[in-house]
Order: sequence, then C-alpha cells, then structure tokens
Amino acid sequence: MGDRRGGCCPPMDLLRSEPMQLVQLIIPIESAHLTVSYLGDLGLLQFKDLNAEKSPFQRTYATQIKKCVEMQRKLHFFKEQMLKAGFSPSMKPVIQNEINVDNLEIKLGELEAELTEMNANGEKLQRSYNELVEYKLILQKAGEFFASAQRSATAQQREMESYQMGEESIETPLLKDQDTLTDQSKQVKLGFITGLVPREKSMAFERILFRATRGNVFLKHSPVDEPVIDPVSGEKMEKNVFVVFYSGERAKNKILKICEAFGANRYPFAEELGKQAQMIMEVSGRILELKTTIDAGLVHRENLLRTIGDQFERWNLKVRKEKSIYHTLNMLSLDVTKKCLVAEGWSPVFASKQIQDALERAARDSNSQEIVDAYGVARYQEANPGVFTIVTFPFLFAVMFGDWGHGICLLLATLFFIVREKKLSSQKLGDITEMTFGGRYVILLMAVFSIFTGLIYNEFFSVPFELFGPTAYACRDLSCRDASTIGLIKVRDTYPFGVDPVWHGTRSELPFLNSLKMKMSILIGVAQMNLGIILSYFNATFFRNNINVWFQFIPQMIFLNSLFGYLSLLIIVKWCTGSQADLYHILIYMFLSPTDDLGENQLFPHQKIVQIVLLLLALFSVPWMLLPKPFLLKKQHEARHQGQIYTPLQNTEESLQVEANHDSHGHEEFEFSEVFVHQLIHTIEFVLGAVSNTASYLRLWALSLAHSELSSVFYEKVLLLAWGFNNVIILIVGIIVFICATVGVLLVMETLSAFLHALRLHWVEFQNKFYEGDGYKFYPFSFALRDDESE
Repeated sequence: MGDRRGGCCPPMDLLRSEPMQLVQLIIPIESAHLTVSYLGDLGLLQFKDLNAEKSPFQRTYATQIKKCVEMQRKLHFFKEQMLKAGFSPSMKPVIQNEINVDNLEIKLGELEAELTEMNANGEKLQRSYNELVEYKLILQKAGEFFASAQRSATAQQREMESYQMGEESIETPLLKDQDTLTDQSKQVKLGFITGLVPREKSMAFERILFRATRGNVFLKHSPVDEPVIDPVSGEKMEKNVFVVFYSGERAKNKILKICEAFGANRYPFAEELGKQAQMIMEVSGRILELKTTIDAGLVHRENLLRTIGDQFERWNLKVRKEKSIYHTLNMLSLDVTKKCLVAEGWSPVFASKQIQDALERAARDSNSQEIVDAYGVARYQEANPGVFTIVTFPFLFAVMFGDWGHGICLLLATLFFIVREKKLSSQKLGDITEMTFGGRYVILLMAVFSIFTGLIYNEFFSVPFELFGPTAYACRDLSCRDASTIGLIKVRDTYPFGVDPVWHGTRSELPFLNSLKMKMSILIGVAQMNLGIILSYFNATFFRNNINVWFQFIPQMIFLNSLFGYLSLLIIVKWCTGSQADLYHILIYMFLSPTDDLGENQLFPHQKIVQIVLLLLALFSVPWMLLPKPFLLKKQHEARHQGQIYTPLQNTEESLQVEANHDSHGHEEFEFSEVFVHQLIHTIEFVLGAVSNTASYLRLWALSLAHSELSSVFYEKVLLLAWGFNNVIILIVGIIVFICATVGVLLVMETLSAFLHALRLHWVEFQNKFYEGDGYKFYPFSFALRDDESE
C-alpha cells in the first residue's frame, strides 16, 4: 500500500484491491436525507439493497422519486425548447449553493405552465398569421381572375353592341325577337369557391373535380410564386390558388368534400371590386399587427428560455442528486420503532473515520432548532435565531456553569448517550430520558463550553490548579491564607490564561470575582442585545421596510449604545488603565448632574462633553422612535389606496408575506389611534427594556457565583471535613454524600437552572429585538403523517 497520510483517500494498490469492510449504520429518520447526502459527497460507501423483495412502488420514498422524475421531465421539456430556439443551456460552472427542492418543484411547475401557455399562444398567433397570408394571396390572385373576366366580358359586350349597330341584315330582326322572347327568370346563376391547394395535388384535384361533377364545373387556378406556410401542418409548401365555379347545391357539397380530402384551405371572397380592395387593406393591417405581436412574443419567450438556461445545469444537478438520494434511501430498511433507518454497505477500511464524521455532522446539523421553535415558529422568511443560538446558548449556559470538573462529568454523560445512540434510539425511553437523549448534541456543546469557562474561572470542583504556569502573586506574610490577610504582591508575569489560582481562598476572592463576573455579564448582554437589533435591520432590509430601518433600528442602536454601550466602553477602559473610578457614580450622575465635574472618576479627556452628547442623543432617540412612524404608515396607506376601487390581486409571495405580517388591512379604515398607541407601547417597552434587559444579564454573574459557592461549600464542608476525622467509615460516608450532593444539586438542579436562565435570556432579552415568532410550520397533507399519528 502507498502512503496514507496525504489527502482523503490513499492511493490504490496496483497488485491487489483495497481492503474492504461491511458496515451497518443506524440513522435517525429526521437526519436520514442529510446523512445520505453527506455520504454521497464523500463517495466511499456502497449501499446494499435491504428491500430487494419489494417492488419500486412499495418502497418508502416512491412518492419523492416520482416527484424527482416529474421535475426531470420538466427540465427535459425546457432543454428541448431551448434547442428548438437555437441555443443550448449555459455551461458556466455550477455554484453549489443550497436549493430547496420544494421551492424548485413549484418554480419548475410555474415555468412549465408559463412556457406552455406562451407556446400555445404563439401557435395560435402563427396559425392566424399564416391564414391571413393565404387569404391575402387569394384576394390578390382571385381578384385578378375576376378583374380579367370582367374586362373580357365588357370587351365582348362592346364588340357585340358595335357589331349589332354596324351591320343590319335580314337576320337581325329574328335575333332581336329571339333575345326578347328569352325568359329572364330562367338564367342560371353560378356559385364559386376559392382557396389554396398544394401544387403537387393540383392536377389530381382538377381531375377528381371533373369526374365527380361530370364536367359541370369551371376551374381556374394560378400558382403562387413563393412557398407559403400551411396553417394546419406548419410546413412550407408550394401551393396554387384556385377558383371553382359550380351550379347547384349538390355540386357545391361534392366540391367541399373534395377540398377537405385534398387538404385545400378555403376562404371567403367577394365579387365586388370595391369590397376586394377594402378586404386587402384590412388583411394587410392585421398581418402587420400579428407580425409585431409574434415578434414580441418570441423575444419574451427567448428571454425566458435564456433565464432558464442560466440555471438549468444547477437545477438539473440538484434534481439528479435528490433522485439518487431517495433511490439510496429506498435501499435502507425501517426499524421496528419506525424512528430509524438501518443501512448496510461496503466501504474501504481506511474510510471508517470519514463515514463517522459524516454521520456526526448530519446529526449535529439537524439539532438546536428546537430551542428556537419552542419559543415560536418564525414568520415567513424572517431571520432565524437558531443560527446564532447554536453558539450563544451553550456559551451563556457555560458562563453560569463554569467548572471544568463539572463540565467533564456532563461531557461523559453526554458521550454515553452518543456512543450508545444506535441502541437507545431503538428502545422505549422515559419522558425525561428521551428528552435528554434528543438534545444530546446540544448538551455536548454545553459541556464543552463549560470546560472552557471552567478553565477561565480556574475551578475544578471549586479547587484551583496551576495548569498554565505558576501564580503571579506572593503573600506579604506567612499567614496570608488566614482571615487576617493583609494582601498580595505581584512577583511574576501575569497568569497566562484565566483567573490566577492564588485568588481562591483569600479574603479578596469574593470582591474580585464579583467585580469580574458582573462586568463580564454586562459586556456579554450589551453585545447580544446589539446583535438582536442588527438582525432587526437585516429583517427590515430584506422585507424592504425602510420605515423600520430609519425609525426603529437607528434610534434603538443610538439609545442602547449611548447608555449601556458607553458603560461597556468604560468597563474596558477601566480594565486597560487600572483606574479606581466608580462606574456606578459615573452612570448615575450622568443623568442626575451631567454638567458636574467628574473629578477622580474621569477616565479619559473630554469625558464630560462626550457624556452630555450621548445623553442628548439618547433623549432625542425616544421621540425619533415614537412620532414619525405612525404618520408615515398613514401616508403610505393613503398613497397605496388612493383612487383604487378594487384591491389588486397579490402574487404568491406577497400573499404569504401579508399573511405572515398581519399588517395589511386591504381597504379597511386606517386606525391611526390604534397604530399610535401600539408604537407608544413599543417605544416604552424598548426604553424600559433596555434597562431591565441589561440588568437581567446580571443573572450570569449571580448564577455563576452561586454555582461556585455551592461547589466550594460541598468540597470544604463535606469532603475536607470528612477527611479531617481520619476515619475510613466517615471518609466513605463523606465521599458518598459529596458525590450525591454534586450530582443531585450541581449536575442536575444547577444544570437545569442554568439551562432555563440561558433559555430566558435568548427568548426575552435577545429575540424580542427582532424575532416575532408568530408564524406556523408547513404541514402538508401526507398519508405518511397520518400513519405516524395513528400509531
């Protein structure tokens, strides 16, 4: 074998095949699609068909495959239309960004309906155009027949009149008497039919007409100079214009049947020359109009096809990938609980790690959204807090649960669920255990973050360790551990990571950790609230709501950061400079006496002027939030409905957005007082909430301190006290009590408490800045869902 250290896969041995292994995978149904997709990207697993006895129509995902086949049919139809139009799909590199299959199915259906309608309309217009072109040819050619016949008849009549007047003979009176004796009522009136017949059929057409009527017709035909497009077949062919004169209804019926048999197109024709000229002008005008309409339709159709062509390869790749995923899922068997899919397949031995990574990634990516959905489902296309909750939720939990010993215990318990997830997923678990098992990957992140913050706090079951180097401080005297400690002096460089272990157990420990954790809580809270307001800006820009940008986002950012953003800046400056300034005094007297001198509380030059400007900005931002928005909404409502009698129909996306926002009143009366009161409540809520929410983040400090003190009490008053008796039985009892107290109080109750407080900080302090959460999930009609409910 070659060197296996580089790349994804080792080079194949030329002499022997790669060692293979049979693997079995247990995949939760909710992450099965994502898992197979990741394994397909990996390309190192050959699945065995575990449903070989079932026909394709009896398999679990037959419906999804049928949808993919239907989408492939539509894409094939688009490709045919593009090739007919004279161009091929774009061969630009395919950008691998995510496409929702359901949205793609709707999009392809809409495009197919639009293109089919355009084709049908184009065919109708083209047929009408070809018919008008033929009609114009008939008007011209048949008009020539009748004009020449009329000229000939006029010439004969004149010749006869001149002959009768110029020559008097013995026969003349007899002829005149014969004409006089002729009965005018017995004159025969001839009918005629005009049309076009293919030139290769014209001779046979003439013979059949002669035989069918026994020669009692007169046929006149003239060839058309250029080929014309037949309206029925759409093909170019050479044709002759014909005029058939007949006498009697029986002859007419025979001629009509013969015309149908030979594919001759018949058109009406007027004998009067004046009507002929008028009809030629009308037909020419209609031909020009149709030509313009057809050209515009062709341009629109070509633009649509080019738009489809630009996305064709991307759509085609997605549909083929989806179809292959569902084909693979149909090879998997459903376990008895109907909650997991069992897969078997062959893979190279070296691919075990990559396959495990793909499975873990799929399971991880399908988690953490439940925390957000428990608060409320997002509105249509509203920004999803779940993206940020993946990181911020376990981090805030860990700030309150910071102990790397407890974090390791939590990690081991979570790893137990993850390692045995194949077996546990097929078992019936209790309610609490099943809930814990379902959130195992979120708890895994919570444990990892708790280990990180525990290392920062330097606490292992409340015991500090010099993990990253020796302490930077030394005692002034030998009794520095006692209550009469007079202080510490710095003798080395600052401890490289986290809290210096020397602070633990000293008289200064509680004031120092109190100050550190309280200020850290404020910094974290202001940062997360700013993130929430920034997400409200992205919501407003996405929905093109400029009013919310100018009269909600900007004043909220100014108000929050003029007060608590400034407080966060003072905390950082105090940390960096080592100043002894009292931040409580600065913030309180910023409101009560903004013009007083700061004295020893001044942290930087011109601080008083900066505070006055920030205070004025905060005061100005309140009416900025309150007053303009209701008037602008009223103005928008009046402009939208001014002069309208009927409400215009909305397209699908607009109707979904209106349903999601509940802000459209149609033609209802605009309730200005209601809107103003709503805006007043919203403004008061934000102004008061900026204070209360910032204070609410102090729970991070309070719970972290409580966790640390409880851990210290259990260690010192239980474990160390039992150790001091020098009795094995008391020591064993002390260890058991310590373990029970640690597990029951710190690992169960404190974990639940920190979890709930982190949940509250996300739901109330973070998500209320941008997240409405009053949407509803998409529940399509599905027999599969009905089967699950019945079970």
